[in-house]
Amino acid sequence: MIDIEQLNDIRRNRGFLTVEDTSALSSARVVVLDPFSTLVSQGVTLDPGVTLWPGVVLQTSDGGTIAIGYEAQLYPGARLVASRGRIKVSARAEIGEEGGFTIKAEQQDAVIEIGEGARLIGGGAMTLSNSIGAGAQILGPIRLQNCVLEGGGTHLEPDPDRRGAVLKGSGLARQIFVPTGFVIQAFGLFSEAPVRKQSYFHPKPGN
Repeated sequence: MIDIEQLNDIRRNRGFLTVEDTSALSSARVVVLDPFSTLVSQGVTLDPGVTLWPGVVLQTSDGGTIAIGYEAQLYPGARLVASRGRIKVSARAEIGEEGGFTIKAEQQDAVIEIGEGARLIGGGAMTLSNSIGAGAQILGPIRLQNCVLEGGGTHLEPDPDRRGAVLKGSGLARQIFVPTGFVIQAFGLFSEAPVRKQSYFHPKPGN
């Protein structure tokens, strides 16, 4: 038999909500599919419509903050840690599908912002400060440090050259800037890979 109170004591000692309080997030229209495997720190802000899949961790400490916007989806294996820094996830962003995703803002001045409708999937990780614009995508086990991906349309935008910037592949992306409508595909160092228009990979309708 599961000792709920023992579990809750462990959670409290680590700064997380109890199982009951995690489940009660539903009263604020937050969808928690499994309150036993979901860990949420007390200082986390969750807008209505957010969905937390099993295995999600949202952890704050030392004055760090995490804010998750309206209808964002955090899939199994999504781990967001704000220790002194700040993480902001905007509305309808998707984080962690196909292998999880780790985001850490661990320095005093670290700011990580994920734009509306952005997609971070495939087991990647993000540290230091990063700006991921609206509709931008990170596809694959990529480690980002101090990167900027400009915003644009989501992956559903018919014209690929108007979509948010994309990194795809695997490897290290450090101090990378990608404009709207462009993509870098790499398997190693993204600084050594070419920057191409997204229509290079996804021809425009009618072409």
